[in-house]
Amino acid sequence: MGTTKAEGEGHSVGIEKLIEAVRGGRADEVPSLLEGLGTAERGTVLAELKSLRTEVRGWETKRPREAADVRRALYVAGAGCHPGASAAATWLGARDLAPWRSEGSGPVLQAVADRSPEWQADVAGRLAARPAVAEHSYELIRGLVERSGCAVPATDGYVLGWAWQFRAGSRWRWSFEGPELLERLRSDPQTPVLVLHALSMAESPDELTWTLTEAPHAHWPTAVAALVGEGVLDRTEVLDAALSRLLRGGRPRDLRFPMDLLRLVEPTGAEFRERVPDLVGMTADTPSPIAGYAQEVLAGLAVDGGLSTAALAEMTSAVLFRTEKKLVRAQLTLVGKVLAREPGAAAELLPAVAEVFGNEDTDLQGRALKLVGRHLSAVDDSVRLELAGQAGLLSPAHRQAAVELFGDSLEGGTGLPYEEILPPVPEPQPAGPPAATIEELVEGMLAKGVNDDPVRFERALDGLVRHAHRDREALTRAVLEAFTTKSWQEPHHFSYDFRPLHAVLAGFLGLLEPSWIEDRRVREPETTACFHDALTGIRDARLWEASALIGTDALPFLLASPTVSTGGVDPLVLVERLRAYRDAGVEPAPADLAQALLRVLRTAPDAGRAEVEASALGTEAGQRLGAWLRADEPLAATVRFLEREEDRTLERWWVAQRVVVELADRAVVREEFPPAFRWLGGTLETAPRRCYHWVSGGEHWAPVLPADREVLAACFVPSLARGSGSGKTSEPLTGLAEAEGRVGRAVAVAVALALGAGDADDRLRALDALLVLASRGDLDGRKVGEELAWLVAEGSVKPNRLADAARTAAVTGAYGTVWAVLSAALPELLGDGKPVRGLGEVLAVAADCVERCGARGELRGLDGVAAGKGSSQLVVQAKRLRAALG
Repeated sequence: MGTTKAEGEGHSVGIEKLIEAVRGGRADEVPSLLEGLGTAERGTVLAELKSLRTEVRGWETKRPREAADVRRALYVAGAGCHPGASAAATWLGARDLAPWRSEGSGPVLQAVADRSPEWQADVAGRLAARPAVAEHSYELIRGLVERSGCAVPATDGYVLGWAWQFRAGSRWRWSFEGPELLERLRSDPQTPVLVLHALSMAESPDELTWTLTEAPHAHWPTAVAALVGEGVLDRTEVLDAALSRLLRGGRPRDLRFPMDLLRLVEPTGAEFRERVPDLVGMTADTPSPIAGYAQEVLAGLAVDGGLSTAALAEMTSAVLFRTEKKLVRAQLTLVGKVLAREPGAAAELLPAVAEVFGNEDTDLQGRALKLVGRHLSAVDDSVRLELAGQAGLLSPAHRQAAVELFGDSLEGGTGLPYEEILPPVPEPQPAGPPAATIEELVEGMLAKGVNDDPVRFERALDGLVRHAHRDREALTRAVLEAFTTKSWQEPHHFSYDFRPLHAVLAGFLGLLEPSWIEDRRVREPETTACFHDALTGIRDARLWEASALIGTDALPFLLASPTVSTGGVDPLVLVERLRAYRDAGVEPAPADLAQALLRVLRTAPDAGRAEVEASALGTEAGQRLGAWLRADEPLAATVRFLEREEDRTLERWWVAQRVVVELADRAVVREEFPPAFRWLGGTLETAPRRCYHWVSGGEHWAPVLPADREVLAACFVPSLARGSGSGKTSEPLTGLAEAEGRVGRAVAVAVALALGAGDADDRLRALDALLVLASRGDLDGRKVGEELAWLVAEGSVKPNRLADAARTAAVTGAYGTVWAVLSAALPELLGDGKPVRGLGEVLAVAADCVERCGARGELRGLDGVAAGKGSSQLVVQAKRLRAALG
């Protein structure tokens, strides 16, 4: 039968009422209004909903509350109107519609109540498969699961939402009202499935990582362990899931739940024996606490005879390859106990023990050698030869003991003189030419990270200026097609989202007021400005100058565009650029010329010829370049430290509060350079300065001064002294080591501070810089050592950090270089007073360097320490170093 006129009018009214309710943001009314509508009518409504959804996106700034209400109604109505499960799930998972933490799930469940169980199960599965959606749509998904009777969706997002429902207030809340976590988990039928998945997740839900001290009322490991004891959770499945997750490793916080649960469940010896391969794997690659637990369990099995020799040998190889001395010592002790009981196991275990012969710690080497010596008689000739071959890795300090143990089986030394191994001298790579076409230029500007890579950035900036001068209209069309430019017109956009190329493009498109650009173009740093701001200010001045002049005859191309990867400009190339400017009748832009002068490589082989040709150009810019190339030291800086106050609560206690950088007075820079550059002529206050801002743009600092390494280093010293522990403090050292120019105290201080940085990545970059300077012949090891001496003595550099950096540098083959630094640092640290605590590690590295590079001589203060009694690492290593020095 067809639809009567009355029914049609009724459906029309129903559609209008539904749309009116949605537009009014009345989400609770939507389910009842949907009940009288058929598939066709819902399809009509759906078209309206999609249109309204697009409209609402424009309400955010002026009608935010109304927009939120309408989106909630759209969320419910769309779910009820989409006929297909896939389309409905897409609608419910849309970022602009999905509510926070399942708000509005009740009306949605009402709206889809008439759908088949299969449809609801399909939607639930699709939503659960999307992590971000599942977490915030947990109640909706759960409702669909319970109605449809489908399997519980064990996905990360669903578990995150589930765990969040069990929150009992803040983790710091000591008391709360409501049922205990254990009771709530026990009563939830989904607990068995979801706990197992939670155990396997790469990133544990926050609630599961709370410690017993933080949240005694909501400690998941305790509650889950109780459920295992009650039989609610399968014990075997829980043990397998926990061990499997620990075996995969990860962040300590993500391993806390399975680790705590495993301890509370207390597996039996039989259960552990069934899982020996997992436990052995845990000793190899997991974080130290997890590996320590596995080692402890396996040691118990080994002592009780429940661990096979093959498994113990595999475990031993895994543990002895690790760097934690505590674990290595414990493993050597365990092997010794097993061998004392089972001498016949020596053939399998001693080759694993011999892996310690290559350990950086000579004390551990000695322990391993003694263990091998005690049981060497129990192995045959083939194993003995294998062990003798491994003994070649021992430190020279153990050479004699190894000879006595292995005799003729020990491979002799090479007999070759020591040769220092340093990295190849880095050759600056030629900077690539600017993009040949507008298409290539735009593609380069859109590439990820272009604003953060100085080489790519400079290439893109030069190409942008050149193409803007050649074909402004074509470039304008290409930029408007490729970039979203609306936000560039907002006055404060470039204050919080500064992307260098965007700033130039905004000026090119005329989106910024000329006066606003000019104000930033002529800014000069305050006299109290930090060096981060000052260096960044030079880059910004160039950008705003380009933003003002781009596309005009005043800026046909950039003079300061680097010719090599370090940021330097070849002097003859700069002369040719100035000649082109002269022939075109163009006066150089002030900031562009100033940066070009700072970048010109004054020590290049052709610098003399360039000076003559520049002076002969007959232009003011040529004369300035000629004078700059003739100057012995156009820029200079010194670093000094104020005396430390006696009270650490006062100013001038920490090294960062006492560093003073003084830039030499240079009238040429102050008078002829633009405002942003004048600080290089000595306009900043000569006093300690602090930074109160996030440091950004550091990758562009070294290319500002690629020809004045000492000045550049002086600018970095305050931030290196302050340190941030971020792993990025020493990033500028890479550019510093590859730069040109004089090397003085500032470079030595910068390297010394970075060698003692708190972050391991910072120390790695410091030793890379140290080795690059050494390979270039620019390292003064004595100066670096002297700076380290007082920094360690006053506690600004910790000995263990210095030892770590020195050891890492030495094992690359640079034993002589490292000894040159340490030999200058140690006399003051070993002086008449009490030696610095923790110095034993540094002495161990020094002894290793001397033994390998063959240095000889005396070291002031060493005899007094070496004459001491006891077996502390300080005394033992002092005696070792004295013996090595002869």
